[in-house]
Amino acid sequence: MATWQERDLAHIWHPCSQMKDYEDFPPIIIERGEGVRLFDLDGKDYIDIISSWWCNTLGHCNPDIAEAVAQQAKKLDHVLFANFSHEGIIQLAEELTAIMPEGLDKLCFSDNGSTSVECALKMSFQYHLQTGHPEKQRFMCLSEGYHGETLGALSVCADATYAGMYAPLMHRSHVIEAPDCYRCAYGCTRDACSCPCFEHAERQFEQHGRETCAVIVEPLLQGSAGMRMYPPLYLEKLRALCDRHDVHLIADEVATGFGRTGTMFAFDQTSVSPDMLCTSKNLTGGFLPMAVTAVTDDIYRAFYADYSEGKAFMHSHTYAGNPIAAAAALAVQRIMREDRVLERAAVKADHLQARLTEAFGDHPHVGEIRRLGMIHALELVVDRDTKEGFDPGERMGYRIYRQALDRGLMLRPLGNVVYFNPALTITEDELDCAVERARGAIDAVLG
Repeated sequence: MATWQERDLAHIWHPCSQMKDYEDFPPIIIERGEGVRLFDLDGKDYIDIISSWWCNTLGHCNPDIAEAVAQQAKKLDHVLFANFSHEGIIQLAEELTAIMPEGLDKLCFSDNGSTSVECALKMSFQYHLQTGHPEKQRFMCLSEGYHGETLGALSVCADATYAGMYAPLMHRSHVIEAPDCYRCAYGCTRDACSCPCFEHAERQFEQHGRETCAVIVEPLLQGSAGMRMYPPLYLEKLRALCDRHDVHLIADEVATGFGRTGTMFAFDQTSVSPDMLCTSKNLTGGFLPMAVTAVTDDIYRAFYADYSEGKAFMHSHTYAGNPIAAAAALAVQRIMREDRVLERAAVKADHLQARLTEAFGDHPHVGEIRRLGMIHALELVVDRDTKEGFDPGERMGYRIYRQALDRGLMLRPLGNVVYFNPALTITEDELDCAVERARGAIDAVLG
């Protein structure tokens, strides 16, 4: 009889994978999850230090979320969200608008991060068209940015790994050279920086601001670029620049929302707000797909008219506002409030920083240990002085990933960057164990 792995590979095309790699490294079949640990069919446990693609906010199979989902499933599974609503989604909308950055009080629900970005892009384009600025038809984004994998979202991705080969299918966006605080061309550090690199944004706006609908950014943290972090001042300068050129500022907080950066949203660490905010991953604690595009009332009013004017936002998703997903999201919000999750996570983040510094602070191939809230990243380099990275052909991150799995740690490095992005409820003992396993994996590959 075929094994589970053989049955998987007979039919399943796994995401973001070269399936030929599975010939000698077949998929690990996970049977159950509990807290930050996953258990395979043989009973081996893995510490999920990356929250299974950054979405498992409060640990696997959190009993309170699971109970909320179970109870809702018995009451109302799904309902058309056009001209219908339900109590759970109304309550969720009220709770979300109460914690959003100031001014974001209208919510458009969808089902994943990419579609929340699609909503924002289409809304911005249509807003300018309906407010007398049809010349605004382009977008701006940061170099090496990532915003999802639908064609619209890819069009504002400047990372060739994801978007390069699909360029003929997409609209072209203007690319702003992004901040790179580790390899800063201006000699600044992230903690003491006046953002001289912002001149790249100023030049692009000077040349293309008139035709630009919106600029989209991952605030404070470019995740897929290798957990690249930059200071809040950059966003404050960008807000002012957008205002001068009548350009929307879209915050892609799909990965940074709900406490990942130490505050509820990354934009909370600034003195300004975006015009639109997209979020998804941590909204339901990893239980069910759900996403939100939050916008200002000014944007909403541009679509509010008699039907005959043709100004409605004709965009829909079958599972928008799903009652079971809403129940999970409400449970997440309640737990974060009642258990003071952000406050407790801040203490554990300090602990993780100390342990990583002890383990890797003097490592000859760790160029930088950077941190934003609970997110920590190790930049692997050939030489600390030159900051030269390893050749991508060496697949250093992939080799470390496999060594880590042997030791019971689920890492998924981004190129030469090894990162920790665990559930906010992880314990200090679990963090210590994860650091020890990571050190073993890195030493096994790098010595």
